[in-house]
Amino acid sequence: MAETATIPIIDISAEGADQAQVAKELVDAAVKYGFVYIKNAGRDISAEQIENAFNLSRTLFNSPLEDKQRCKIEKNNHGWSGMHTETLDPKTQRVGDFKEGFNFGTFVKGKATQPVPRSIEPHQAELAAFREACHELCRKLLLLFGIGLGVNPPTFFTSAHAATAPSGSILRFLYYPPPQTTPSAQATDVRAGAHSDYGSITLLFRLRGQAGLEILADPSTNTWSPVPVTPQGTEHDISPPILVNIGDLLSYWTNGLLRSTVHRVTFSSQSATAAGESTADPRYSLVYFCHPADDTPLAPVPSARVADACQSSGSSSPSTEHKVLTAAEHLQSRLRATYLQMYADGEKK
Repeated sequence: MAETATIPIIDISAEGADQAQVAKELVDAAVKYGFVYIKNAGRDISAEQIENAFNLSRTLFNSPLEDKQRCKIEKNNHGWSGMHTETLDPKTQRVGDFKEGFNFGTFVKGKATQPVPRSIEPHQAELAAFREACHELCRKLLLLFGIGLGVNPPTFFTSAHAATAPSGSILRFLYYPPPQTTPSAQATDVRAGAHSDYGSITLLFRLRGQAGLEILADPSTNTWSPVPVTPQGTEHDISPPILVNIGDLLSYWTNGLLRSTVHRVTFSSQSATAAGESTADPRYSLVYFCHPADDTPLAPVPSARVADACQSSGSSSPSTEHKVLTAAEHLQSRLRATYLQMYADGEKK
């Protein structure tokens, strides 16, 4: 049995908490692990909102195939993707991911700005409210990162993530069918290929007992560790903690100081499962990928600690690039690699 990942649990909304201390703990976790659990007591996003979103996810994926196909994903990264549409690790995957997904972009006055399945149309206002709550939680976290990194001003990141600005931010529903319904899967296949996320930060909501997520704990030995849905000490919380991870953009923006950790979702129910969890059942997850406004220049962050990180980082960063990328340019480079067939088809036309 693989050892479970060691990831800190932080309560960012506790009454009377020392904001500077919380910010320090958050940055320390992001530097060392790239992941952090946020204790979920319902202060930022209620348990009812989360439960309702999971129910809507089940409704969506149970919709008729032709209705989901009507909402097929486009190059704007909005819409439905079927089994094997995504290939998150094209260098090693035999086939695309064993999952379905649906990406929601922006909502205007409680209405989606894209086609949605008919079963979801009456619930658009609920989805809009959940997406808004996710974005506000991300801005709260980004302010803490600004404080913890000594950024001047500390609102540097939050200002770049205005809720109304066009961006790559996405609310995503994911469905992984149970292994017994995917007989074509081979021993080396995975439900979602090894990857790092593309944006600033990601919020992940999971259901108790549904295993599968692993992080690359040690790249030198290719050691993977399962990430429990309910880590020790949170068993009696109203909802499992929200799992937050750093995306490639924020890692790039901070000269690699904040770590973007590779992760995957597996079929295995033997070698890499946290106690009390299983991969035998369907797996649902809700994900919010938070991105800066499209036109945000990824220039060096005004932080002495971030500047110092450039001296020890061998990877590309705003401090080493000749051209300053925008957030939109950074995202498009990643999407082309993920949706190989969609972009290839577009270039043939």
